[in-house]
Amino acid sequence: MVEHLPQEVLGIAVAIGCGLLVGVEREQHKSDHAGRMAAGVRTCTLIALSGALATLLGPVAIAIAGGFIALATVASYWGTQSTDPGLTSEVVLVLMFLLGMLAMQAPELAAGLTVVVTILLQAKSWLHTFSRQVLTPQELNDGLLLLASALVVLPILPATPLGWFEGLNLRRLWTLVVLVMAINAAGYVAIRAIGPRLGLPLTGLVGGLVSSSATTASMGSRARQSPELLRACAAGGMASSLATVALFVVILVAIDRTLLKVLAPALACSGAGVLLWSVFLGWRALREPARDPATLLQARPFHFGHALGFAAMIAVVLLISAWMQRWLGAGGVALTAAVAGFADTHAPAISMGEMAAGGTLSRPEAAVAILVAFSSNTVTKIVLAFGSGGRDYGQRLLPGLLAMIGGAWLGWWAFG
Repeated sequence: MVEHLPQEVLGIAVAIGCGLLVGVEREQHKSDHAGRMAAGVRTCTLIALSGALATLLGPVAIAIAGGFIALATVASYWGTQSTDPGLTSEVVLVLMFLLGMLAMQAPELAAGLTVVVTILLQAKSWLHTFSRQVLTPQELNDGLLLLASALVVLPILPATPLGWFEGLNLRRLWTLVVLVMAINAAGYVAIRAIGPRLGLPLTGLVGGLVSSSATTASMGSRARQSPELLRACAAGGMASSLATVALFVVILVAIDRTLLKVLAPALACSGAGVLLWSVFLGWRALREPARDPATLLQARPFHFGHALGFAAMIAVVLLISAWMQRWLGAGGVALTAAVAGFADTHAPAISMGEMAAGGTLSRPEAAVAILVAFSSNTVTKIVLAFGSGGRDYGQRLLPGLLAMIGGAWLGWWAFG
């Protein structure tokens, strides 16, 4: 029905709705604070409507209405600055005029932005409490560092290999840096939200869907910073490997289901071993006495140096993998997969699966190559566990990671 309305009618209706929505919030704000305010239900609605009508009437109307809104805004601030030095209500006046104009050109966008504006206005108390009492200066600094790394540095890095260092792709490496910081930050938030006993294992499980190696290193870094979280971090690190097995199944379903049937016993045995050890570590983490999350957050959300160290280690592995693959050429599929698997387990699985689906590689050969890559990547995680989290963290993950490798080959040998 709405689609058959003339664009002008729809735009005016959206402008009026935008004014009403923001105006209702401003009226509630009035009732909570003594004194008159410039922006209420009627004012916001009329200003949004004037913006819509000015857009219909043309540039002269826009200039006249816009000038009036500007003068009214200045007069409002001049009259209330002694009792209310803030500029929120005055900004709302200008914003409603602009949203009214936008409603005539893009009503869906205007409606969405109005909802966002209303949420921001309504969340004033929560935002003030969060920024002044909950968020610490160190957390703010680390959050800005994470955003700068993801939104400023990452887009400007080249996405092509670096000449002779053909195995290095700076954008992919920096993506790993951002990923490690983000997983650490997510674990930090999870500790605050639901406590470490559940927060860190859940973070590890979700993080493993993106990068199990990065999650293993991140949990190790957290365990090194806060030794009292060692059990929960170990459970999170192990849960990331469980996600790896699950993601393997998803990849093979998408590429070659016949190859999945060949690998099903190996993946089932490997997944069972990881699941049992993950449950054991999670059970031990849950047996830890409950702690006040505030006492566990003395460390930073993440350490930039740890993320760089992880990326440097992966860079070395990538260089060795590229040189080995160039040396081996087209032969030695299993050895090539093993070398590639040190850096990433899913890329070789995708490559071998596509080769098997295309008929250039038999499915048993592809299955063996995938298991070899799977095993070499698990070795990488063992090294990362001991390197990032120290001996105690590494020893807790070692049985599960060995079960991950052993279960895969046992299932292949017994049922493959």
